[in-house]
Amino acid sequence: MRNARAFGMIGISVVLGIAAVFLAWRMVEQKSHVETNTVVVATRNMDLGSRLAPESIQAVQWPKESMPDGSFATPAALLKDPQSLEPRVIRTSIQRGEPVLESKLAPLGTHGGLSAVIAAGKRAITVRVNDVVGVAGFALPGNFVDVVVNTQDDGIKSGEKERSISKIVLERMLVLAVAQEAGRDDETKPKVVNAVTLEATPEEAEKLDLARSVGTLSLVLRNQIDPVAVVTVGATKDSLLQLHPAKIVVPVVAAKVVAPRAPVVAPQNCVDVISGVQRTRECF
Repeated sequence: MRNARAFGMIGISVVLGIAAVFLAWRMVEQKSHVETNTVVVATRNMDLGSRLAPESIQAVQWPKESMPDGSFATPAALLKDPQSLEPRVIRTSIQRGEPVLESKLAPLGTHGGLSAVIAAGKRAITVRVNDVVGVAGFALPGNFVDVVVNTQDDGIKSGEKERSISKIVLERMLVLAVAQEAGRDDETKPKVVNAVTLEATPEEAEKLDLARSVGTLSLVLRNQIDPVAVVTVGATKDSLLQLHPAKIVVPVVAAKVVAPRAPVVAPQNCVDVISGVQRTRECF
């Protein structure tokens, strides 16, 4: 009797254990099940200005809740331009596994090359540089630089010697290409070139052309997420070497006017002398 009861308890325990495992498996399966949609991603790194090719993209399953805006569901939806039947052109670098978005592509009908990546209303202008002026090769496509010009100060008085001045004249200029290449293989690998192409507004292009005609140019690499503009007065030889330090101004404190004090007279001993009807006083 006791054995039958023990076997019955063991059987019930086994059944409950199997039921618990099954329920846990169902719960894990339900939590791990995520609805997905098809999205087109890059199969390799692609540089700006290049054309999309069938071998450079593929369709993968992407979580439905995190679908990026402007994505494409099939490769055929973005490979061809319905108007010109030409592949779309990339206007910014795309990394392997990254979704291909409409915002990363040039407008429909745009041909390949550097002109496809220039923003609306902007221009591209090339500046001659060397291994030092070009920030030792670290000014790569996609980076931002400031432009410094070294020239002679025309505002000096007659008879004075010419004074050199260096000043930042343009800030946050986007580097479109270095030499004849608009792409880069490694973001951290410097590449020494003899020319850098910058994106500029028409007004900035005029200033840059004038700056390179009146003096020598240098590029200053800046943080990509730093949008703050800085206004400087420029650096001269005097300010660099501190040849004319500023005069130290000592504040003048008004003196307090004190009225003169009357002299203090020491006390004296006096006696009255009477001689007849005359009376005099003698002090000692």
